[in-house]
Amino acid sequence: MSFTLARRTQRMNSSAIREILKVTERPGVLSMAGGLPAPESFPIEAIRLAGDQVLSTQGAAALQYATTEGLPPLREWIARRLSRDGWQVDASQVLITTGSQQGLDLIGKVMLDEGSPVLLEQPTYLGALQAFSPYEPLFRPWAADAEGPLPQAMSGAEPARLAYLVPNYQNPSGHCIGDARRRELAELAIRSRTPIVEDNPYGELWFDTPPPPPLAARAPEQVIYLGSFSKVLAPGLRVGYIVTPRGDHADVQALRAKLLQAKQASDLHTPALNQRIVMQLLDMGFDLDGHLDTVRARYRAQRDAMAAALGRHLPQGCTWHLPQGGMFFWVSCPEHIDTSQRLPRAVEAGVAYVPGASFYAGMAAGQGRSLRLSFVTLSPMQIDEAVARLASCLA
Repeated sequence: MSFTLARRTQRMNSSAIREILKVTERPGVLSMAGGLPAPESFPIEAIRLAGDQVLSTQGAAALQYATTEGLPPLREWIARRLSRDGWQVDASQVLITTGSQQGLDLIGKVMLDEGSPVLLEQPTYLGALQAFSPYEPLFRPWAADAEGPLPQAMSGAEPARLAYLVPNYQNPSGHCIGDARRRELAELAIRSRTPIVEDNPYGELWFDTPPPPPLAARAPEQVIYLGSFSKVLAPGLRVGYIVTPRGDHADVQALRAKLLQAKQASDLHTPALNQRIVMQLLDMGFDLDGHLDTVRARYRAQRDAMAAALGRHLPQGCTWHLPQGGMFFWVSCPEHIDTSQRLPRAVEAGVAYVPGASFYAGMAAGQGRSLRLSFVTLSPMQIDEAVARLASCLA
């Protein structure tokens, strides 16, 4: 028997981060590679109590098949919380997904054809590249300046099928797009009729001041919004969501219907047990905002520890931006350093990172000398030691 694979599988690639994580399981390796939230931040006891309550009072429903759209009370809660930012969201716009990563796959499946132009920040989220690539789009680098992606790039000779961005504490760069640039992007998206996919897993992880309102609040009929409970509660729950654009236009209705059909074909529905645990947790008085305050304080201290360690240890010529939220530093090294080539040496020295080339679609100037460092899973003392080991490999 022979097995012939579909042509699209040639565009499927393993996550460089997942492959690196296998190596970091070796004893003694200090990993700054994974985009993992700190396990110490998981509200384990509260989730256990919520799970016990769900199984004792809603057990049959929690273990049964459920609707594809998601648990109605959870969709309503998400709509209310997002509406705090001056963006009026209705529960009918919310589709619960199995993590926001599934949301990216569903959007690619529904919106992209072979050769469809897709505007991407450079660098961009690796998971988006993985999700969109099998549908054979044409990735188009999104020109940017110090303030973020340039709005005028959306109105090129060939309009983009969609534009993808992570405006809050971007993975991997850590940058946050300011309010003025968001307004410009929203206005140009409306004028050029370019759909924007706004991915926001890190927006609640600000350190000093919250980020500006989402682009979806400025262009609610032009933006598809992605959110998740992975970074605010726990990634193992795999509960995320898509918020479809506002309005009853035929194209918006078609988008909602096709996203729903694509999810039905993918997994029927996000696990009902997980959805009900999240909803029970929120219903029984769990202080989500207080929990997030604790997480932010922890991550801010780790951010400060890494900033100090980078300044203390990295060789001359290395540069970085101080993130105001999120989980990552993006470091640019001198031109003679190729961070992909240096990675095996680093692992031998007991430290791991993600080379910057993983976050680019195609070739881009300078991508080989950049790297991403996560600061949330190591203690301040471990961070200092990890950066010192890294510096010895870069020197």
